[in-house]
Amino acid sequence: MSDLGIPSPLQLIIFGAAGDLTWRKIAPALYNLYCNKAFPEIFTITGIDVRDMEGSAFRERFKDGITQFSGQPEVNPQDWENFAQALKFMKADFNDPEIYRRLSELLVSSEKEWDARSVRIFYLAVPPVIVHSIAEHLGRSHLSHDHGRTRIVVEKPFGLNLESAGALNRILNRNFEESQIFRIDHYLGKETVQNILALRFANALFEPVWDRRYIDHVQITVAEQVGVEHRGSYYEHAGALRDMIQNHLLQILCFIAMEPPVSFGADEIRGKAVDVLHAIRPIPLDSVDKFAARGQYGGGWIEGEHVVPYRDESGVSMNSTTETYAALKLYIDNWRWQDVPFYLRTGKRLTQRVSTVFIQFRPVPHQSFPASAVLSWHPNRLMLKIQPDEGITLKFQAKRPGYPLRLSPVAMHFDYYDTFKIGPPEAYETLLLDIMAGDATLFKRIDQVEAAWQVVMPVLTSWENTIPEGFPNYMSGTWGPEEAQSIIAQDGRSWLQTGIEDIERPAHDDRQK
Repeated sequence: MSDLGIPSPLQLIIFGAAGDLTWRKIAPALYNLYCNKAFPEIFTITGIDVRDMEGSAFRERFKDGITQFSGQPEVNPQDWENFAQALKFMKADFNDPEIYRRLSELLVSSEKEWDARSVRIFYLAVPPVIVHSIAEHLGRSHLSHDHGRTRIVVEKPFGLNLESAGALNRILNRNFEESQIFRIDHYLGKETVQNILALRFANALFEPVWDRRYIDHVQITVAEQVGVEHRGSYYEHAGALRDMIQNHLLQILCFIAMEPPVSFGADEIRGKAVDVLHAIRPIPLDSVDKFAARGQYGGGWIEGEHVVPYRDESGVSMNSTTETYAALKLYIDNWRWQDVPFYLRTGKRLTQRVSTVFIQFRPVPHQSFPASAVLSWHPNRLMLKIQPDEGITLKFQAKRPGYPLRLSPVAMHFDYYDTFKIGPPEAYETLLLDIMAGDATLFKRIDQVEAAWQVVMPVLTSWENTIPEGFPNYMSGTWGPEEAQSIIAQDGRSWLQTGIEDIERPAHDDRQK
């Protein structure tokens, strides 16, 4: 066992080991866990890929990813040497049954050498179209049959719609027990997403006001400055609604809206999340435009650099109708949240990179102060900043120094780094640790996946059957299309940006002398 209780020995098999995901995310995360003594004493990491490379070339690619993305100032030669001894590589066609026979022999041989049964993790870092084939072959080769010690990890997207997600889940469940399946959404591995649960359920302060009586509305924003980069071909079949809202933003919404769990067991937490998804009011197919907006970025300027329109990106059709921006308004029909709107938005090539949740509280029921005292009055607001500069800010009213009586919004702020003096671990580190430990709390259950698809299907159906007008309809470096503004403006509200930009700071000569 490791210091953190990870069972030993461990055999991790990565399908797609020479790919971008392994290079950028998985390799650095594994190495950081190893350096932090989170690995078992005995382990192997076997990479499988269609690329033709020697084991030494595979180890060099692994090391290159670690050097560039692990966040460590330098790779310690002795640590790397010890870690690299556990790296193996197999060139293979994922559809060839022979590779699974050879893999089985390799795994069994290692266990005989150790004289112990190992935990086996099959990580599918491959395009979605290959997942079903690998899962079927693992099942036919009896590599999935040890239900207690074998796990399979599947990356998003989990299908492209409700029907394909159901088909994928049936294949997975035909070859693995549900308890063996870890559907990974890296957003749930972020420390500040998990901090939502700590904020709500470890403190007596917030839960009494966490409902429709006190909260006016909720905004969830995941904004990116980058474009589609090298993912144009994938993004053409996905779009912002599938790529971000159906998984990341809806999971954040579940953490914000869920009922208090009885315990922090995996099924208890996931069950509460499913309850939220089932309570979301269906969007009427004939009035999708009142609840959803889409956009596609054109050219523009971001931080002094000119960027091209989406249609000029590599792998993108010159007449593409794929959305790079999506916004939704949702309602949760239950006692806690009835008629409280949840506004969700995400997009690429926006003004800044930021992921935030805003909890906007209702105004006080009676304004006792004179009008001259509350010229800059704002409702109380709680901001949960997921990235960057992770933290929590509570905005409230305070009296300004001196005369006459004036109130101004001020902020109490918790900054993750300032408090703990270290940055949060990468999401993949947290999730890989949970996979090794067999903790499925932060991974999606089959009913979660399908319930999330049910929420967005009316929008997907409408958008697929309607050609958008005016694409591209927002410039790069802006906050998105006008259509998204109308979604929230029709309710007399507006999108919030940083959450504290409207806090006034007293001028120096306003202070008491």
